[in-house]
Amino acid sequence: MVSRLALAAALLAGATAARAQDEKATGDAPPPEASPAPTVEGPRTYTPADFTRFAPKTALDMLNQVPGFVIRQASQERGLGQATGNVLINGQRISGKSNDAVSELGRIPSQNVLRIEILDGATLDIPGLSGQVANIVATAAKKTSGQFTWQPEFRQRFTDPILMRGQASVTGKKGPVEYTLGLQNSANHGGAGGRTYIYSPTRDLIDTRWDVFTNESNNPRVSARFGIDGPGSSVGNLNLSYQRGYYDYLEVSERTGAGQPDRVRDVSSTQNGYNYEMGGDYDLPLGSGRLKLIGLNRFSHQPFTETAITRFANGQGDLGSRFARVAEEKERIGRLEYRWKGGGADWQLSGEAAFNSLDSVSRLFTLKSNGEFSEVPFPGGTAEVKEDRYEVMASHGRSLAKNLSLQLSAGGEYSNLRQIGSNGLSRTFWRPKGLVSFAWKPEPNLDVDLKLQRKVGQLNFSQFLATVNLVDDKKNAGNAELVPQQSWEADLEGTRSFGRYGTTTLRLYGRLIDDIVDIIPIGETGESPGNLDRATIFGFEWKTTFQFEPMGWRGAKLDARVQTQRSRVEDPLTGEKRPISGSLHRSIDVSLRHDIPDSNWAWGAGISHFIPTRSVRLTEVGRQWEGPVIPNFFVEHKDVLGLTVRASLINFPATYRSYLDRTVYVGRRTGPVAFIEDRDRVVGPIVSFQVRGKF
Repeated sequence: MVSRLALAAALLAGATAARAQDEKATGDAPPPEASPAPTVEGPRTYTPADFTRFAPKTALDMLNQVPGFVIRQASQERGLGQATGNVLINGQRISGKSNDAVSELGRIPSQNVLRIEILDGATLDIPGLSGQVANIVATAAKKTSGQFTWQPEFRQRFTDPILMRGQASVTGKKGPVEYTLGLQNSANHGGAGGRTYIYSPTRDLIDTRWDVFTNESNNPRVSARFGIDGPGSSVGNLNLSYQRGYYDYLEVSERTGAGQPDRVRDVSSTQNGYNYEMGGDYDLPLGSGRLKLIGLNRFSHQPFTETAITRFANGQGDLGSRFARVAEEKERIGRLEYRWKGGGADWQLSGEAAFNSLDSVSRLFTLKSNGEFSEVPFPGGTAEVKEDRYEVMASHGRSLAKNLSLQLSAGGEYSNLRQIGSNGLSRTFWRPKGLVSFAWKPEPNLDVDLKLQRKVGQLNFSQFLATVNLVDDKKNAGNAELVPQQSWEADLEGTRSFGRYGTTTLRLYGRLIDDIVDIIPIGETGESPGNLDRATIFGFEWKTTFQFEPMGWRGAKLDARVQTQRSRVEDPLTGEKRPISGSLHRSIDVSLRHDIPDSNWAWGAGISHFIPTRSVRLTEVGRQWEGPVIPNFFVEHKDVLGLTVRASLINFPATYRSYLDRTVYVGRRTGPVAFIEDRDRVVGPIVSFQVRGKF
């Protein structure tokens, strides 16, 4: 259904654009497609004038309004690896891991942006990029300036207001050093409440619960970036960040049922830790090419405690458990890249060494009759996991024709993976990897990209160790034999520009995965993340921006994004084919924005919808999701004493709820059903504000 809608919309846009090629734009400022149509070789280019009607304060505000473009954050690859994501700044990838594209763009003042270029990733001399890539061309700060965003939020039910969410940054230049200092807090408060019904296998009601949960997280972060220009053509960057994390969760469940005493179950958890990152790169001429040196050092300290206590109305003794873990993660990376031009092509050789470790101590306690917690054995919860990894890659990019480019990378990695302590084990691996991508421009307004890649996935070291989830009464036994999954990946993407009517992009993708990580049997009764032999994923993603300006509705546009996928894996317990546990099934986002001509006012509305596949464990099957749709409305004024102020109303009417539907078995899923759980919690309306300004 959604694929037909996408095709119909694209055809409609193409037909209407063809009828209006000679119409002139009207409105307060040029629409985002006002720039001249690109040549076969050139990118789509947007200048600051194309964003005047949106009153942007930062480069992020501008990029968010580029038609048909959606920011794709760099994936957390093994080490630094080749470039991922789809955002460049002055032709360079964003170095580091905690320094993401959204944060970095939010610190670049809009007055420093010269233009935004939308290019084909395969045409660039940066291995790993493909599809649409945005290059933000920005000038160095001529004087010290700053910008800030404040985003308070108020929910009708269950949660306290968010008052300290936002960010501020200062950008300036001193001699050859350009600097950006930032302060950010990505606070989030959530909560919901409602009925949960527990049914017998024959659907007889056996327990009724009134549940309310709240969670609050605050993650204040200070950061600094220093750009060094020179000597000569050399350039360097130094990135520093330090972040604190505060997380609190509380769930209160009042329970009653036939033949059972009334009771109240409280679950609380806290995680208060910190992390820091130091990273930098230096690019300098060497011989006939250029050498780039990159270094990164990350550290994270995360203490976590979760407690569950059930209290009975009839006076019988309380029941309870406590799980405590202190985890420290380290990552150190050294990387070098040497690139040059020769024979009409771009070449690059790269080498990388990465050293990762997790040192985790976990303890389990049970509540005694005197109200104190007593420690009980918890095998598999304490150990150190380490990986030393070395990678070598060679890349080649060239133009095959005036409108066709090729990018080719090949190489491999060697790794030594070991667990020290509980279930100690040491293993070594050699894995080939690489990619080939093509960028084809059959006509000036159409870009086609094809990428084929052999990829090695990232490991989650905490999955090696035993853990307990007291909220849902789940336990992982730990698995020292985990290995990273590997995959063959294919992506075919086409982007069509319809001039002043907008842009549409359709991406088809497929994944053939070896050693996919899923829940597998451990021993006779245990379960934990482990590797299954094979899995497949096929899907499509459609993104479009439709401008209503040529049809007479000045200042209005529609943005839509639809993604759906199908996956298959062999269940380790039954041998049947099923979707990958908890993976994406369908996602839809549609938004309308209208900048009212001859005024500073704008308004808009939208809906979001997301649903995953069912989560499958060896003892249960279920799905937890929020929906069915999340509506939102906003009104914005672009000059309130020089500030841009937006007020948003989310989930009104309250169609957005929190659901859980799961079936739990006696033992593993091959046995009889123990009970069925059906949860429906109210989230309630949300009012949020955004105040953006400069100083």
